[in-house]
Parts: sequence; structure tokens; C-alpha cells
Amino acid sequence: MQGGWRACGPRLWLRHVDKRVKVKTRRQEHRGWLLSVDPVSASLVLVNLVESRASVCVVMGHAVEEVELLQDGGGETGEHIWSFLNPTPPCSLDAKQTRRKRVAVCSWLRKNRIPVEEVEEEVRVAGVLTIKAPYRSEDCSSSNQVILDRVQRLLRAHQEHAEAQDSD
Repeated sequence: MQGGWRACGPRLWLRHVDKRVKVKTRRQEHRGWLLSVDPVSASLVLVNLVESRASVCVVMGHAVEEVELLQDGGGETGEHIWSFLNPTPPCSLDAKQTRRKRVAVCSWLRKNRIPVEEVEEEVRVAGVLTIKAPYRSEDCSSSNQVILDRVQRLLRAHQEHAEAQDSD
């Protein structure tokens, strides 16, 4: 796509997310896995994984002249990249506590009319958000910022509710 990256719009941008791309600007060329595209500025967030480290590069949308798809990443590429950027500390809960917490979180979300399903050790919300053990607001991941924010607020409220009951 020549010269019209900003004009292409979010639908086309999303097709490039989690794929290896080459981005040309007037003076430079950048390569990396496209992690995200800012919907307002069309800026790209590229990630390169080198020896168990991740380097992040932001290419400003106004400078992009061309974006070329180099490699399709498959479904797990995005999760793999996010795991480098946001490593989760090991969970200190035992299996029984983890299950109890997962059930409580699912119940709370359903009470707030949020569609949830349990998939093994994860909680999935509306098919677009995942909550991993120990099921706190910071254990959520989603590319949908609106849903992510809403569910995180609900989980923080749930935590406050649980702490208030424990202190009674």
C-alpha cells in the first residue's frame, strides 16, 4: 500500500496486527512485529524479539509512506509478544484457592451482565478479553480498550467488595 497508510483506516490496519511488517518512512525502514496501531494518529508499534528480550519502536503515522507484510504470525504471535512485554509473576494460590477465585470472578461478572466462559484456567469475556490467574484487574488482556477498561473497573470493585466483607 503506497502513500496512503493513514487513509486506509482501522479495518486494514487490524489485518496487519500480529504480523511481521516492513515500514518505510522518508528516511528510514523499520521491520518488526506489528503490535498495535493507534486509531487516531495511525502510529505503529513495532516489536522485535532478540534473545529473550523485546525492543519496541513507535513509528509516527504521519511519517509512514508504505507498510509491507513480510510474514503472517499465526494466532499465538500476539500472545507471545505480549508475554515478553508484560511477564506475569507466578501465582501464589493453590489449586483450590485459584478455582474459588475464578468462580467468584465469573459470578461477579455475570452479576454485572458481562458474558463470561471458563476455558481451562482462564476466564474469557465476550470472546475478546482473557483473565488469567490470580484473576485481578492487572491479569486482564485484550486488544479492545473499552472492554478492557470496563472489566478492569469491575474487577477492582469486586476486590474492594471482597475486602470489605473480609473486614466485617
